[in-house]
Amino acid sequence: MEVTVNRKAHFNAAHRLYRKDWSAEKNDAIFGKCNNPNFHGHNYELIVSVTGEIDKNTGFVVDMKVLKKLIKIEIEDALDHKNLNLEVPEFKELNPTAENIAVVIYNKLKPKLNAKLALEITLYETPRNFVKYSGK
Repeated sequence: MEVTVNRKAHFNAAHRLYRKDWSAEKNDAIFGKCNNPNFHGHNYELIVSVTGEIDKNTGFVVDMKVLKKLIKIEIEDALDHKNLNLEVPEFKELNPTAENIAVVIYNKLKPKLNAKLALEITLYETPRNFVKYSGK
């Protein structure tokens, strides 16, 4: 029997959506106010979902204390109160869209989990705009 457990987390970060190889006009046309050269910020809400078999010994799919610590170290400490474009190595050349942030989060967490466990990242950029990524 597979069960999914979820852990919520939160981080605040600034970013600018733009492509260096595009003109200012094209960046404005595609990204609008998100292309502000002075950046803008979001209060991101993150849900990390882990799916797997319940361990017969512990009764856990994953130890939530371990998952909490992993999210803090790999995600919150790395992204909270940062300018994603300037301070986070993964976004030096990658546009920090919600989609790309979710993929980066997945790629940081997945190798740290038991390979038998499935992972899904849900990232809310605003209460109404969110993305999901499960490695596919």
